[in-house]
Amino acid sequence: MMNRVVLVGRLTKDPDLRYTPNGVPVATFTLAVNRSFSNQQGEKETDFINCVVWRRPAENVANFLKKGSLAGVDGRIQTRNYEGQDGKRVYVTEVSAESVQFLEPKNSSGGRSDSDQFGAPREQKAPYGNNNQNQRPNNNNNNNQGFTRMDEDPFAGNGQIDISDDDLPF
Repeated sequence: MMNRVVLVGRLTKDPDLRYTPNGVPVATFTLAVNRSFSNQQGEKETDFINCVVWRRPAENVANFLKKGSLAGVDGRIQTRNYEGQDGKRVYVTEVSAESVQFLEPKNSSGGRSDSDQFGAPREQKAPYGNNNQNQRPNNNNNNNQGFTRMDEDPFAGNGQIDISDDDLPF
């Protein structure tokens, strides 16, 4: 028999950390996981999957994850039941997480952070598309002679390049 679940999604709200009467930590949270296909209207749908994690990983989840955090969960499906307030039997299916991976830095907001996962400051870089020449390195140095930068067009100019017969594979 096999019962294995691997999920990657975002938390829908902050994790709920509680303790059993014996003092064992347990955290519950819900992951929003996008489906890889579209419905008949062409819209992507999302599954909201309840997860539970125990002991030290539960405390880590409560301390380091929050609403919107990207997380990976490895665990198994479990079904339990209890008697509800109205006296009827309630069945719950959830993922019992064996491990939870934090897929973004702690201080991340939308995947960006001014520090890395260990708290060290990140190097500040100019945003993409910034054409301010003062922030670019000098492209005219001879240290890179023979190499082409990714943003330079090797065919610029007359539209021809010189290739010797030795460079051809045939």
